[in-house]
Amino acid sequence: MDIASFEFLLQLIEPKITKQNTRMRQSVTARERLIATLRYLATGRTYADMKFTCAISPQLLGKIIPETCKELFMALKDDFIKFPSTTEDWLEVARGFANTWNFEHCLGAMDGKHIAIKQPPHSGSYYFNYKSYYSIVLFAVVNANYEYLYIHTGTNGRVSDGGVIQETDFYDKLENGLLNLPPPSILRNSQIVAPYVFIGDDAFQLSDHVMKPYRKDINTPRNERIFNYRLCRARRTVENAFGITACRFRVLLSTISLENVNNIDYVVMACCALHNFLRRNSSNYMTIQCMDHENHNHTVTPGEWRQEQSHQLHGLLNRGRNCEERAKVIRKLFTEYYNNEGQVAFQSQFI
Repeated sequence: MDIASFEFLLQLIEPKITKQNTRMRQSVTARERLIATLRYLATGRTYADMKFTCAISPQLLGKIIPETCKELFMALKDDFIKFPSTTEDWLEVARGFANTWNFEHCLGAMDGKHIAIKQPPHSGSYYFNYKSYYSIVLFAVVNANYEYLYIHTGTNGRVSDGGVIQETDFYDKLENGLLNLPPPSILRNSQIVAPYVFIGDDAFQLSDHVMKPYRKDINTPRNERIFNYRLCRARRTVENAFGITACRFRVLLSTISLENVNNIDYVVMACCALHNFLRRNSSNYMTIQCMDHENHNHTVTPGEWRQEQSHQLHGLLNRGRNCEERAKVIRKLFTEYYNNEGQVAFQSQFI
């Protein structure tokens, strides 16, 4: 983060986090509060460790940091995590995936990650996940530029696979047709009419507006492997968004030890909002080396964030789920398209 970005953030939230001095002592300034919060998010260090560099007691840091995270998120969310609200907004997202990742009619890549937390008081096994630790789940929809369009956090880690998305208002609006999605239209350079879809992995249920790969085995037909490659190439955007956010804000790679789950939510949401903010305003935040990138032959070089395998955020548990026949027909339309009119020259060498 450069100085200009820091000063912008400070100006944005200073009125909300400034406290009055008293006769007994001077308050911690807004600048010091923001510095301490950003240091915590970037390093994941404990309050007891940070007291030496911030000269602020752990008890006071426990109040300052959640409050500042909340104000950061509230100040940034409207401009930097702007969920599409109109048909034209969605079409702009779709154009990004079509032009950058050669996947037509894609409205976003979605995924969920488990974030390790200390067991909340009196919670029993409510937050205990399939990896045998306590967690909350961050669900996100990401655009073609690695930016979060939608985030939802706080779902208990015990919920797995498709149950995570069902905890969100995004799912409710999608199921009830309240997202103002574009109507089905013709795929480019073809006569195939297909709906606009979100893409995910096998943790999600295939539906009219959610596409996922075919199951992989040695007998998977070539045309299905082509579809899987095209979808997974576009879906890497959400994997990279999660990975880069966690490597820049390393609190997400540690076990967050806040007792109040609502405060944990604000920490996580502040990281996502800052990711989008820095993605647009800092040339040093995301270098070509830190994300998966393709050379002129479209061979992928893994991003630096993938090197930290022992500390990765864990994904949702992949389980096959039943789906309606109509959803399978829609996936077959996309499969035929990517094997014919919508094919790209390099796809055969990666299956």
